Amino acid sequence: MTSYVTKAVIPAAGLGTRFLPATKAMPKEMLPVVDKPAIQYVVEEAVTSGLNDVLLITGRNKNALENHFDRNAELEDALEKKGDRDKLLKVSYSTSLADMHYVRQGDPKGLGHAVLRAKMHIGHEPFAVLLGDDIIDARDPLLARMLEVQHALNTTVVALMEVPPESIHLYGAAAVVETDDDDVVRITGLVEKPSRENAPSNYAVIGRYVLRPEIFDILEKTEPGKGGEIQLTDALEGLATAPAWTGGVHGVIFRGRRYDTGDRLDYLKAIVQMAVAREDLGPELLPWLKEFATNAGPAETAPIPTFPALPVAVPAPAAAAAAATPKPRVKTAAAKVAPTRELVPAPVA
Repeated sequence: MTSYVTKAVIPAAGLGTRFLPATKAMPKEMLPVVDKPAIQYVVEEAVTSGLNDVLLITGRNKNALENHFDRNAELEDALEKKGDRDKLLKVSYSTSLADMHYVRQGDPKGLGHAVLRAKMHIGHEPFAVLLGDDIIDARDPLLARMLEVQHALNTTVVALMEVPPESIHLYGAAAVVETDDDDVVRITGLVEKPSRENAPSNYAVIGRYVLRPEIFDILEKTEPGKGGEIQLTDALEGLATAPAWTGGVHGVIFRGRRYDTGDRLDYLKAIVQMAVAREDLGPELLPWLKEFATNAGPAETAPIPTFPALPVAVPAPAAAAAAATPKPRVKTAAAKVAPTRELVPAPVA
């Protein structure tokens, strides 16, 4: 059944602090997963699901996202002159992938605030939200299934995934009631990052949503929650506990492959699994991985030394206090001596 949803929103304004220093000057969404940036996989999922109108919610220092989906005439010309048809097609593909739009979030006030910034672009129609950190393996379609459920029930749809109890505090957790469909549940309550003891279930909200436009009115009235941010989960909780005739909130339980590229270990797993699945890399990479896992000895698994910390000149507390106190200038023939400074090694990550 064809969905009425035509637009996708991808929040991508985060700082990516878990990947510093790599993300100091580059958006975390541009970190490569094999040979494509992570954000391209998310846009491709939207397009594959029939959503060709894509709005990225960005922030400062995120110009690389716009540049990636824009034309680079000089690069295309150089590749054409070299006769490198394969690379030219890849570059052109990312340019023509979707009808891309951009809006800055401004103050980072949480996911709910980022979604609210899409109000003018979305208007009065349902839309999808795909978090830029979450990559769903193309072999395990999730968004397309959510769009089917939204069309059939005319409801808000949230992606859920069962996680270990010790991990539920990292997610929004859903209280659910089963339906006639094995992979569809009705959500009766949501709690943002609960403790293990207070979690209503082990069903965690993951980064895919299909929302009705009423969510904007609710977000505008939602008070800041955990961390002083406007949480999308809090707004969805209001919908989930509303009378049934309003449509409520349903969840699609996902049992496929998902990678959180905002987590360093999951990011590495995504690279390995996607590379192994590729015809041009898998046949050579998989045997090497098996050999490495079987035969890796102390030399291969020894910790890699961290880069030697360079001494950084930092004013000592006493010197800093002295420097802050104005002193009369006295002419003297003695040589000028610089204020005392301690050499403090840079912290090692």
